[in-house]
Amino acid sequence: MKTPTLRLLALCLCLPVPPAAASPLAQLAAASGAPAAEAPAPSAPGAFDYLAGDDRYWVSVSADDKYDRTALLDAGLDIVEVRKGYVSGFIAGDALAGLAAKGLIVLSREPIAGYAARRLRDFPAGDAAYHNYAETAEALRRLAADNPRETSLFSIGKTTEGREIWCLRLNPAEKGEAPSSRPAAFFMGNHHAREHLSAEVALGLASYLLAHKADPEVRGYLDTLDIYIAPMTNPDGVEYDIASGRYRWHRKNTRVNPDKTIGVDLNRNYDSLWCKAGASHSPGADTYCGPYAFSEPESRAIRDFVLARPNLKTLMSYHSYSSLVLYPWAGKDAPVENERDRRVFETLAKGMASFTGYTPERSSDLYVAAGDTTDWAYAARGVFAFTTELEGATFYPGAAAIERASARNIKAALYLLGATADPYAAAR
Repeated sequence: MKTPTLRLLALCLCLPVPPAAASPLAQLAAASGAPAAEAPAPSAPGAFDYLAGDDRYWVSVSADDKYDRTALLDAGLDIVEVRKGYVSGFIAGDALAGLAAKGLIVLSREPIAGYAARRLRDFPAGDAAYHNYAETAEALRRLAADNPRETSLFSIGKTTEGREIWCLRLNPAEKGEAPSSRPAAFFMGNHHAREHLSAEVALGLASYLLAHKADPEVRGYLDTLDIYIAPMTNPDGVEYDIASGRYRWHRKNTRVNPDKTIGVDLNRNYDSLWCKAGASHSPGADTYCGPYAFSEPESRAIRDFVLARPNLKTLMSYHSYSSLVLYPWAGKDAPVENERDRRVFETLAKGMASFTGYTPERSSDLYVAAGDTTDWAYAARGVFAFTTELEGATFYPGAAAIERASARNIKAALYLLGATADPYAAAR
C-alpha cells in the first residue's frame, strides 16, 4: 500500500465484480489505469492479531431514543449502527469503563480484534477497485488531462501531514480558483478515513459526468453550473487506515494529540455549536471534536473553500454506512427554522432518496451531533448541504459495493445538480 501500484486492501464478503464496460466503475478504472480486481485469498489464522493492542471495543448499548443516542455520543461512543432499543459502535476502553457510572447499560462488548475476525471474512492480496491517495490524485489528473475543455484540477489546501486536498472542477468557462457567477455544487468524500466507499462514489460521479459530457442532460449542467468534486478530504487518515496493509477502523485525521492518541473527528470540528452535543472532548474518542473549532487544516480548507464561493448553492458530503440522506439540523434537536428552506431540504432529500432507496431524515432525528459540515455550510452561507450515508453493513464492504452504490448515487447527484440553479424551485 506504500506505492501507487498497490491497491487498497478490502474485505471480501464477496462476489466477483460483474463486468459492465460502460459503468461508472469501469470508466473510473480506465481513467486511473487500474487493473481488474484480484480474487480474494482466505484469511489466515491470526490474521487479526495486529489489532490485539488496540484498546477499542465493539459494543452494543441500550438506547431507546435519540436522546439516549446523543448521551452515548457525549460519553465517547462512536455510533455505527442504530437498532430498535440499542445501538452498536466503537468505544475506547477507558470510556467503556465509564458507561455504567453514567447509568448506561452495555448489552455486549467485544475487543476490536474479535470484531474484525468476525466481520471481515477475507483480506484479498489487493483490490484494484479502491484508490489510495496517490491513485486518487492520479485518477483526477487523468480525468483533467483527458477533458481539458471541461475541467481543471487544484488543491483546496494541505492536510496535517502536508498532503494536497485535490478538487476537480467541471466548468468550461472558469478554471482553477477563478470566481464564477454560475450556481455551484460541491461533492466531497472521505471526511472519515475508514469510509473508503465515499471516495469511490465521488470519483465515480466525476468519471460519469465526463464520460457522458455529450449527453444533453450532463452537457446542460456543464454549460450552466460550476461543479466541484473533492473525493478525498481526509487523505492522511485514509493512508493511516491502510498503511499496515490491514484496516485500522480509523475515523479521524492524524493529528497527534497531547496524550499520544491519533486524530480529530473532522465532522465534529466545524464551528457550528462546536462540541455542544454528540461529540467528545476526550482525544482518544473516535468522535473527538478537537481542541477548538476549525483546529484542523482539513476542516479549515473546507471552510475557506465554501466562504470563497458565494455562488455555492448545494453541497453533498458522502459518508458510510446507514443508507440515509440527512439534512440540518444535526447539532440541535430542532428543524430548520426557516420554513421555506426547510421545505427545500425535505423535498430535495426525498428526491435523492427516491433514486437510492435510502431513508431521508433530519440529522438530529437520528441523534444530535454538533460541529457537522452540513450544519456549518447552511448556517454560514445558506448552502443546501446534505450528508449521504451510503449503503452497506460494514465500513469495508468489498469491491462489488462500489458498482451498486455509485449507480444509485450518481442518479441522486444528477437530481441534485438539476436543482442547483434554483433550489427553491423544488419546493414551489
